[in-house]
Formats: sequence, C-alpha cells, structure tokens
Amino acid sequence: MRHDTPCAHDHLAELRTATEHFAPCVEVADAWGTRLAAVLDAGGRLLAAGNGGSAAQAQHLTAELVGRYRDDRAPFSAICLSAETSSLTAICNDYPAAELFARQVEAHGRPGDVLVLMSTSGSSPNILGAAERGRDCGITVLAFTGPRPNPLAEIADEALCVDARFTATVQELHLVGLHIMCAALDRALGVIPSVVTTSSHERSRSLA
Repeated sequence: MRHDTPCAHDHLAELRTATEHFAPCVEVADAWGTRLAAVLDAGGRLLAAGNGGSAAQAQHLTAELVGRYRDDRAPFSAICLSAETSSLTAICNDYPAAELFARQVEAHGRPGDVLVLMSTSGSSPNILGAAERGRDCGITVLAFTGPRPNPLAEIADEALCVDARFTATVQELHLVGLHIMCAALDRALGVIPSVVTTSSHERSRSLA
C-alpha cells in the first residue's frame, strides 16, 4: 500500500483506475448478498468488524440490515463488533489485543452465521483473530481487503480484494461492494425486482 497522498484530481484518477479492475469484486459482492439473504431470512445473524475507517464501514453495513438499504423490509439481526464500546474497553483491559473482536465473535456468533471483516491491509491482528475464531465457531467468514496477497484473504472463506494502491481508494470501493451486497440481498428477498443487466463487454460488442 502506498504512503504518499494523491490530492484533488489525482485522487479521482486513482479511484477511476481502481474501478476499471473492480468487475470481479462486483460479482463477489452480488453473490454474497444472495447468500446473506438466505442466512438472515432463516433467522441467522451477521457480525461485522473493522478498525478506523473500516469500523465505520462495518457499522454502515449493520445499519443497512437492521434498518433498510432502500425499500422497506423486515429488520435483520446484525451487530457491529467495533461499535460495542463497553465490551471493547473491557476486553482490551482484560485480554490480549487479538481478543478484541474474537471474544465477541465467540459470544454472539452461532454456526451458520456470517462474519464480515473489513481491513484495507488484511493484516490487523485483531481482525485476523476474529477470522480464526469465526472459523473455529462454524461461522462463514467474508473479508473485504486491499490487494492480494494478504493474511486475512487467506484465512477467510471468501475475500473481496480491491486492487488499489491507496487506503482511501480501497475504502471507497469497499463501500461500493457493501452497497452491491445490500442490493443483492434485497433482490433475493423480492424487495426489489430482478433486473437483467448487460456486462460492459457485451455492451461494447453490441456497439461495434
């Protein structure tokens, strides 16, 4: 991950470049939304966690599920582990840092539930600890990360890895993936109608 900072129009140029390589991530996020619909509709739960900006995105995801993404539907059980301030401070005080989310995963998760972990580096110890605990508990672990290879992508059951050079760009496209997942969930539940879309390749071919 680069440490210099693109500014103004350079920032937009980085996002545009990364978006050109984002198509495989679209397919992953769409499939995740369909799978998540089945889990939640059957009474399962989603857990989510991240650090910093990724914590905000994890909370964004759970809010979309407990509330709604666009059209009205039943609320679903979704907990953002990085928003549980009393639990976080108690765990940090009494246990190793790697237990920060892992202990909450063990407390709240059940076999068949889904754990979404967001990390631009894919190497945060507390996120890796949560992934390992989730796998141990029979929970499906889905990871939003930056470029491969990274440890989280290797531990998770599946990973959406954004090929971008800057943390901000990765986070911006994680939000796109998050919204695609929520839209797919609503589509699978019949909240919004299925729409037949045409790939950019097919569109280009039809215009030739």
